[in-house]
Amino acid sequence: MSEALQAPGVALRSDALIALRRVALTAEAAPVLAALPGGFATRRKGHGLEVADMREYVAGDDIRHLDRGTTARTGRLHVRQFQEERDRVSLLVADFRPAMFWGMRRAFRSVAVAEALTLIGWNVVESGGRVGVLALTAGEPVIVPPRGRARGMLDVIGGMVQAHEAGLVAMVAGQGTDDPALDQALSRADRLVPSGAELIIGSGFDVPGAGLADRLDALARRRMPRLVLVTDAQIARMPQGRYPIRMADGRRVRLTLGGGAAAAEDPVRQIAGRAALVLDAGETVEQMARRIVAAFPAERAA
Repeated sequence: MSEALQAPGVALRSDALIALRRVALTAEAAPVLAALPGGFATRRKGHGLEVADMREYVAGDDIRHLDRGTTARTGRLHVRQFQEERDRVSLLVADFRPAMFWGMRRAFRSVAVAEALTLIGWNVVESGGRVGVLALTAGEPVIVPPRGRARGMLDVIGGMVQAHEAGLVAMVAGQGTDDPALDQALSRADRLVPSGAELIIGSGFDVPGAGLADRLDALARRRMPRLVLVTDAQIARMPQGRYPIRMADGRRVRLTLGGGAAAAEDPVRQIAGRAALVLDAGETVEQMARRIVAAFPAERAA
């Protein structure tokens, strides 16, 4: 590819995404942003097998949980409290369809989507969960099955970099310039993860398709779809008008742009009837991380 397509913010680099682990784990939640609905408790007291702590018996406790050793040592009845195991599985859905390959400031929207999902993914694996990726493109998607620990996250990063590079090459060659509808692109998402898993969809939600709301409702029956809308607020700050754009095949078209509301003023929007966290591709990764930590906490008590 040309030197321009290798520039930061245009090309997606695995080393940059790996380095986001530190940003993800040290980010402090933005105080003004409420969490989106949903969340997983990976460690909570319940009826698991792993002992969480020990305390004195009180009336009404299940006598089957009496701890004989502690009771014998102290002379007072003690019961065990157990930690409920819960497997958090997250499928990161990265939208690398053609419309995502543009941006006016720091990064393409496609790069910002990959950064946002990587920040979320690092928090998932560090809290003991498993993470996979479904990277949507103009052609066949790239799929990485969910795995745990850092190895799983590295596989996810590799899959996103592969899909993003293929999308850039296709755009330069003038191939696959039409976006497939998002509702159809999500058709196989429910088959990639088990019931109870979350699907975190990072997209600009261009060309959503007439059936996107129905598709999300179907996914929500057994899984948890959560939306991240990546925009470029600079477009909203431009004076509204028709701007000339040159396409990859040399054609010149005019698009109506500008005159909208800045994304920073509207941190949560409705997409197909569901709340979506709004991120600006022009923000720094540290700013994005603060918003993400507030909306996607790594561990939440039920």
